[in-house]
Amino acid sequence: MNEQEQRKLNEEVAKRRTFAIISHPDAGKTTLTEKLLLFGGAIRLAGTVKGRKAAKFATSDWMEIEKQRGISVTSSVMQFDYKGHKVNILDTPGHQDFSEDTYRTLTAADAAVMLIDVAKGVEAQTIKLFQVCRMRGIPIFTFINKLDREGQNPFDLLEELENVLGIRSYPMNWPIGMGKALCGVYDRTKSRVELYHNDEHREITVQPVAGYEDPRIREMAGEHLHDELCQDLQLLDVAGDPFEMDKVLAGELTPVFFGSAINNFGVQTFLENFLQLAPSPQFRKSTEGEVEATEPKFSGYVFKIQANMNPAHRDRLAFLRIVSGKFERGMSVKHVRAGKDIKLAQPQQFLAQDRDIVDEAYAGDIIGLFDPGIFRIGDTLVQGGSFQYDELPTFSPELFCKVTVKNALKHKQYQKGIDQLTEEGTIQVFHSASVFEETILGVVGQLQFEVFEHRMKGEYGVDIMLQRLNYQFARWVVGKNIDPGKFRINSQLVKDKKGNYVALFESEYALRSALERNSDLEFLTNAP
Repeated sequence: MNEQEQRKLNEEVAKRRTFAIISHPDAGKTTLTEKLLLFGGAIRLAGTVKGRKAAKFATSDWMEIEKQRGISVTSSVMQFDYKGHKVNILDTPGHQDFSEDTYRTLTAADAAVMLIDVAKGVEAQTIKLFQVCRMRGIPIFTFINKLDREGQNPFDLLEELENVLGIRSYPMNWPIGMGKALCGVYDRTKSRVELYHNDEHREITVQPVAGYEDPRIREMAGEHLHDELCQDLQLLDVAGDPFEMDKVLAGELTPVFFGSAINNFGVQTFLENFLQLAPSPQFRKSTEGEVEATEPKFSGYVFKIQANMNPAHRDRLAFLRIVSGKFERGMSVKHVRAGKDIKLAQPQQFLAQDRDIVDEAYAGDIIGLFDPGIFRIGDTLVQGGSFQYDELPTFSPELFCKVTVKNALKHKQYQKGIDQLTEEGTIQVFHSASVFEETILGVVGQLQFEVFEHRMKGEYGVDIMLQRLNYQFARWVVGKNIDPGKFRINSQLVKDKKGNYVALFESEYALRSALERNSDLEFLTNAP
């Protein structure tokens, strides 16, 4: 790569922002995503995602079972341009049962937007997803949503962020009223008031002021709300955390924005601040050390595989996060695990279901590769090298079923379905370590079993029978002299797809007992 090409690569990487939105179900993630796409010109009309048929709209809820239930159970990706930035939003499942797919998707993000309902505060699913972001040390930006409804005191919400999640916060703006009394938000960094209109906010009304004590705010908001605003901000100025960019980038301080996605209020201000503050594509760790986004040679890894995004085509796509360099359609790269060169002929970029063939893409972008069955989650593709990116984590399942096929003649289709859905990460498969081999499925949530059953029948023509097992925990067992006989009381020893020993336990007591009986062994929550 010559100097001019390197400069172009550096410029393209600097433009990109790749992030995921994390939230508890019903916090408004679909609405926020839709409004961000609206500002990027990627969709023409805002409205309830599942309600509009004729208009061009954003939806990543494409699987039939999702349409029936009105929830997202798969992850998609959407790209749009905004004021010189290339924005990649990684959509994540909103349903708690699909956290494992979400966890893996978060490995492809350089930042996270944490969406919180002003009335409900920090909820269970938010905590789980936050922990994965914290584990990776990525910056987290908080959008406190539904300000047009009555909710908790903003100080209580900030305290909850610290007490429940262990992260300090810096409010970038502050509400002037809430619910029916909502007047607007005061922008602390730019000394201006964004006024609230009870509509879709096609036009944003911003009033510059000389600080929060400016009497013009009193004219706009009334005496009571202005006094309240002054008291709150005086307290924040004295007792609040200072804004420190290095702490934001380390994931130790979260910038907080208040708004109402459904009313388009505060969303554009949030987006513009986020694009200024969030990092461009970051390095990833590999077997040869850290690989920077501006490295000239192309490389990337598969973080998700999805079959039948388009049922008419019966296709299978591998989602690839580009880590370094420039991608060009038709280029040859090395598939490191398989040890062979492959040609990337039909790469695609997405707006949910809509796809376009992409001719070039850069580090930070997500592309979809047609998969004839050669990819697995975690596969590394490189140009002119043979290193591998760190293996994606496997998360410990919490629910287990024994699976059998009703029609023995369908065994071949059944095996194909099991293999493909395991590679997609829909389920984890274990085989009993005893002489009489049983197939056991492990998942994070009940809905994954339903999706598995639905897809086995719909895509592979196989009827299966699931028998629920009482196990609640899985621990990977590492060490010498592993004795299956020591895992007979309220537990069972099985093997995962790589042949690693995994112990399944019915209770915390059973787990503690096994730890006492096997003090020479290690029990891990993730696969070694």
